[in-house]
Amino acid sequence: MPALEKSTSQAPIKEIRDKTLMQRIWRDAKMNRYVYLMLLPVVLYYAVFHYGPMYGVQIAFKDYSAALGFAGSPWVGFKYFEEFFNSFFFWRIVRNTLLLSLYELLFAFPAPIILALLMNEIRQHFFKRAVQTITYIPHFISIVVIVGMLVDFLARDGLINNILGMFGVEAVAYLREPEWFRTIYITSGIWQGVGWGTIIYLAAISNIDPSLYEAAKVDGANKWRQVLHITIPGITSTIIILLILQMGSIMSVSTDKILLMYNSSTYETADVIGTYVYRKGLLESNYSYSTAIGLFNSLINFSLLILANRVSRRMSETKLW
Repeated sequence: MPALEKSTSQAPIKEIRDKTLMQRIWRDAKMNRYVYLMLLPVVLYYAVFHYGPMYGVQIAFKDYSAALGFAGSPWVGFKYFEEFFNSFFFWRIVRNTLLLSLYELLFAFPAPIILALLMNEIRQHFFKRAVQTITYIPHFISIVVIVGMLVDFLARDGLINNILGMFGVEAVAYLREPEWFRTIYITSGIWQGVGWGTIIYLAAISNIDPSLYEAAKVDGANKWRQVLHITIPGITSTIIILLILQMGSIMSVSTDKILLMYNSSTYETADVIGTYVYRKGLLESNYSYSTAIGLFNSLINFSLLILANRVSRRMSETKLW
């Protein structure tokens, strides 16, 4: 009986608490209605184009047929996952994906950091703005145009071969040589993205307290010492956050760029998970198989993101959540 009386007395308290919470939410929504109104298109975008398509993930576990639809297609369990893991192309596309991502992490990721540190030391405003403009412009060039430039410049009769031919170097069709693909992909990516990535680090550097540099000068620290002990530690949190995000997409290289660059002669080093999914899903209409591969890729990215954030949280105070 005492327990029953206690539960009945707590019921009105819970109702009052829920009613108060709803009133508070309604009051906040009414007060900030314009902010929520501006947020609505973003929420709708993610709901329609990111969360809505998750419903179709189920076809990775079905023998999907467009005529039968999602509900009518029979379940096959992990059949297509096993088929992918036992495929002749499994290790090739996983190796190529990991190598391209690793090279981006080793060369492309530090490039904007280095450029930002160098640009921060420039004192001539005209020269600094000129460098910023020159490095930013490639970011706004379409990938289609970028690849078109690569095709023209790196063709057997292109600009690069014409220049090298003046020094007696034999002409090479670089985009048809598998051993050249990764180098071209990474270097062109650095050229296109280094200026844009620098913006974030320059903004982080601008938030460093100038008095720290003044104190360092008084103590006799040169430019290198100031960069090493003030600038780099000052932007470490930004570097870690971007590194965590990079780890979360390590299995998702730029598929659209690779599709424009590669050909059958460079599959050995250029074929990645994204391009394999494109060929199997869109060209061969093997939707269940390609969805299984895409789901496997997403799970690996998600796991790496969680792992990177957990390691960062244990080793430093910087984390995504």
